[in-house]
Amino acid sequence: MIKHIFFFTLLIAATLAFIIILKPFFEPILWAITFAIIFAPLHKFILIKLKNRNNLSALLTLLLILITVVVPATTLSFAVVNEGADLYSDIRDGVYDFSKPIAWVQSSLPVLSDLLGKVGIDFEKLKEGFSDTALNTSQWVATNLLNIGQNAVTFTILFFLMLYLLFFFLRDGKNLVELIIRVLPIGDDAERHLLSKFAEVSRATVKGTLVVGIIQGTLGGIMFALLGIESAVFWGVVMIGLSILPAVGSALVWGPAAIIFFANGEIIKGVILIVVGALIIGMIDNVLRPILVGRDTKMPDYLILLSTLGGLGLFGLSGFVIGPIIAAFFLAVWTMFETEYHPDSIK
Repeated sequence: MIKHIFFFTLLIAATLAFIIILKPFFEPILWAITFAIIFAPLHKFILIKLKNRNNLSALLTLLLILITVVVPATTLSFAVVNEGADLYSDIRDGVYDFSKPIAWVQSSLPVLSDLLGKVGIDFEKLKEGFSDTALNTSQWVATNLLNIGQNAVTFTILFFLMLYLLFFFLRDGKNLVELIIRVLPIGDDAERHLLSKFAEVSRATVKGTLVVGIIQGTLGGIMFALLGIESAVFWGVVMIGLSILPAVGSALVWGPAAIIFFANGEIIKGVILIVVGALIIGMIDNVLRPILVGRDTKMPDYLILLSTLGGLGLFGLSGFVIGPIIAAFFLAVWTMFETEYHPDSIK
């Protein structure tokens, strides 16, 4: 008995010590795991085509990930850093008057103004709050983006560490999964089901959240650029982030922009923005998300929202993807618990 207690105490202590050692590298590890899960079907396809040449298949998959995902994302990040910093400077210096759209709503829609007044909403305070919110939001985004640029050396090291780990996760992923199954004491069939469900929900969630967000943000950014709105790339990325909010996500960007057009007397641009935003960008979520996610693997919208916000708070901008991945694991574990340990299943 004492021998077992000592052994498990030593096992737990060694595990915790190892986790503490790895703590500075959690983010690249999680990104490597995420990419390995998402691109596992592609790697499997390449592996079959190359007749099980594992090293070459993993390397080719890694190169495809670099070309199609990492390089465009890095290029976009630099553009967003520059535009975000410029936008924050313009807002701070008063180049943009965010009280003007509120004043336009107040004068153009007296019914709405009276209704808000009856429920105790003061338009003057609303103007101040809107301006402060715009300044604080742009400051938060610019600060987080600039931190990446200022810590370029650390970012580069972690980036190449992620690529290094990703190669081995792709190459040895199957063996690692089998090792986990052998070590865990839950039961091989249950463990395989757990890991399979986790991978399935993770891929579906990331596709449904990220791909839909990228399409909405890209279309929104192009529309902003065509209408002559400055920092179009920055606002497109903001729309990608807000896409986690069902129905109203991207509208929180193009809606105020349309009001600004109306307030400035640019009625045609405002109408175009509303029509394109509502009929094209707004419908993408309803059309594409069910196709990409599927009914059986869909994670509830509120859980995606909460896990994304929590991920952003814990991991920074990387949490936009890492948060839902962790939530997918949470769901997979509790689904297995319900299946294995529900009173009806215990005989």
